[in-house]
Amino acid sequence: MGRVERKVAFITGAARGQGRSHAVRLAQEGADIIAVDNCADVASVTPFYAGATEEDLAETKRQVEALGRRVFTAKADVRDIDALQQAVDDGVAELGRLDIVVANAGIFTFGTETHKVDEQSWQDLMDINITGVWHTTKVATPHLRATGAGGSVILISSLAGFKGLANVAAYTTTKHGIVGLMKVLANELGAHGIRVNNIHPNAIDTDMVKNEATYKLFRPDLEKPTLEDAEPSFAGLNPFGIGFIDPVDVSNAVLFLASDEARYVSGAQLPVDAAAAVQ
Repeated sequence: MGRVERKVAFITGAARGQGRSHAVRLAQEGADIIAVDNCADVASVTPFYAGATEEDLAETKRQVEALGRRVFTAKADVRDIDALQQAVDDGVAELGRLDIVVANAGIFTFGTETHKVDEQSWQDLMDINITGVWHTTKVATPHLRATGAGGSVILISSLAGFKGLANVAAYTTTKHGIVGLMKVLANELGAHGIRVNNIHPNAIDTDMVKNEATYKLFRPDLEKPTLEDAEPSFAGLNPFGIGFIDPVDVSNAVLFLASDEARYVSGAQLPVDAAAAVQ
């Protein structure tokens, strides 16, 4: 028996990066997966990194199925409540239930001083990183309650949900915001035996972090900084001295919170950051 055997997990932003890692890790422990992703660029983000593709989502499906698990995939934007509702309804209809929600979809954009942040960038972050997380919990909650006690909702926050990171005001605001949402939902859903928690990763080895714009944030003294230029600065964020955390390390925390091992863990903020939050 796997640690989440016979359970079904709904994961947003599942086409690549952390989302794919969460899907695969839960599938390794017996879960079937509802994998949702926008599979498109976001205009304010594309100068920095490209969005996931339908081919990426198909690869997530392939990797989950290779583990012998069932997977339902859908292209849906977390900003679009109707599309997201249809995706989770169809996924539950096919897979039979819903036990686990991982609100993982999110974007990261850049700025300098807060008063210089672009209006559209700010709005896109609010719409995806806060409203999109609320939408995810909104469409999933009736299905979780229908399944019965023992459900788990995991909202992926960030080191920026703990700290006031200079020059990333919009992102930091969103990641603090979903901490508040988690606390409310932990109270509301606890009466139904459903647990709600945050995970706070540090810099993760994904496209969202490994790009020239992020390197420039850490090395503004260089015109075109490379990974090699920026990695020591990333490593300086934590006492372990590591530049990037592997997505599977976050996925292992997702697995713990999704499993019955965490049956009384709710309202928690779990850092996976190599102690960066306390440095």
